[in-house]
Amino acid sequence: MFVEINGNRLAVEVLGPEGAPVLITHHGAPGLGSRAEPKASFGRLADAYRVVVFDARGSGESEGNGTFSHEQWAADIDGLREWIGADQVIMAGGSYGGFMAMEYTTRYPDRVRALVLRDTSPDNSHEEKALANALASARVKIDREKLDRIFAGAVRDDDDLRDCWREILPLYDYHYDPAAVERKVAETPYRYQAHNYAFSHNLPAYDLKAKLPSVTCPALITVGRTDWITPVECSEKIAALIPGSRLVVFEKSGHSPQIEEADAWTSTVRGFLAELPEASPHV
Repeated sequence: MFVEINGNRLAVEVLGPEGAPVLITHHGAPGLGSRAEPKASFGRLADAYRVVVFDARGSGESEGNGTFSHEQWAADIDGLREWIGADQVIMAGGSYGGFMAMEYTTRYPDRVRALVLRDTSPDNSHEEKALANALASARVKIDREKLDRIFAGAVRDDDDLRDCWREILPLYDYHYDPAAVERKVAETPYRYQAHNYAFSHNLPAYDLKAKLPSVTCPALITVGRTDWITPVECSEKIAALIPGSRLVVFEKSGHSPQIEEADAWTSTVRGFLAELPEASPHV
């Protein structure tokens, strides 16, 4: 369905029973990501939770009106919370979606019951680490010019974004499968404007380290051991900053333990959420 949020039509799906605790999950890779991955991952929890998945403004099938700032994307999350009728939500996100899950939690702290993160970073220091990891990879030889353009948010159009995305995709998984890479290239929805804005405007100033110690809700942080773009040390930094948070490292995963170790990851998330205090209906 399409839902009008803050003057922009968002593609939204709601999974799970009415009256169950609401979980909103944000996809990664603005301009490349969509609700497909969080639907597959968090949809496994729809037996017990009201799972809201959506294409962020400027990504997937959603409209791309206005700005693609973190402030606007966080306001859109809160608009979805209000639309679904929840006083509080469980906020979740992986990769860039993790940036937004943390942004939302620090901007709207009274609205977040719990936080679930996957393979993400509290600041933009991961870019330097990712560049070094990409260039040192023995898996494939990376075209430095394409790598620099996708990281700088300087791709020319959707076709160029596709070419740059194909260049770095082999780095993501624990086991490299060239055929799987090509399937992902073909399945990805390309929206270069949102990607360029995120990487050229948002990320240079992205830094939540000073705000994360104020997070009071329970927090689970998950990460794959061989994640090249947001390495384990980024998750360790988040865990050190959020009081009482829990860090779980998945030893046979790259950037996607929710896929590569799906059963263990889902069990970990389900167990964490089961420990939360009882919530009243629609909370």
